Amino acid sequence: MADQIHTPVLLERTLELLAPAVSRPGAVVVDCTLGMGGHSEAMLQAFPELTVVGLDRDTEALALAGERLAPFGDRARLVHTTYDGIADALDDLDLDTVDGVLFDLGVSSLQLDRVERGFSYSKDAPLDMRMDPTSPVTAERVLAEYPESELRRIFYQYGEEKLAPRYARRIVEHRADSPLTRSGELVDLLIAATPMALQRAGHPAKRVFQALRIEVNGELASLEAAVPVALDRLAVDGRIVVLAYQSLEDRFVKRELAARTTSTAPQGLPVELPEHRPDFRLLVRGAELASDAERDLNPRAKPVRLRAAERIRRQA
Repeated sequence: MADQIHTPVLLERTLELLAPAVSRPGAVVVDCTLGMGGHSEAMLQAFPELTVVGLDRDTEALALAGERLAPFGDRARLVHTTYDGIADALDDLDLDTVDGVLFDLGVSSLQLDRVERGFSYSKDAPLDMRMDPTSPVTAERVLAEYPESELRRIFYQYGEEKLAPRYARRIVEHRADSPLTRSGELVDLLIAATPMALQRAGHPAKRVFQALRIEVNGELASLEAAVPVALDRLAVDGRIVVLAYQSLEDRFVKRELAARTTSTAPQGLPVELPEHRPDFRLLVRGAELASDAERDLNPRAKPVRLRAAERIRRQA
């Protein structure tokens, strides 16, 4: 079932970038966003001596990935955790360092395709949006309990929505009479609150749904905690690949990699001392996009931005 509803984005390019690090005997790679295991399955097939540690918060995805990766036995080690739990997961497996790390960020194909999960604004469903169904916080709860100022903040911060004040005010006015419980109700409210001229620029619900999803799942906070730890746990010659699908995630990854690949030597210093040399080097210039051919075959590849780096030394 998993391979029927999941098409991994930039699969061949990801394998190409990770190959020098994970093709070594005994190599370990962490798939921090396992999903239904598409990338992990491809890595296990391509590199016969590789072990994959797969992390995911979604219990349904873990079950599907477990079935898909069962033929690989203990070469696939699956852990129920958010990706900022990478340090604990590796510690539990007695792994001080790893050879590769993959982040395939954002909402998964499973979550989008399951209408009842409430991630899509194009289908009416309960306002859930939890990546981990065991989590207590849902989109319905956020819309019912957050004050207007907090709704405005998350729409601005996580959705970069210019109409955040208008939308937050309308939501608070609506819930005074009746709660918002379904995605269709929220979509209708947002459309009604959007000036007709702006509706032509894109669906009014797109940015609000993104903001709610990020808030419900703590995605940015988790990413900001996870990437530095993942970089710290990479062995020398180890590699990291990150696939981001929205600008907030991509900007953070860009900043973090830039900091790790830039010399800290003061300007004007005639000789760069060893302690100032960067520990990483970038593997791609800027952010790579999917090809036109892949975008045509897999529409979910359209917004992807790929960044990658390699550890070149470790400070003493």
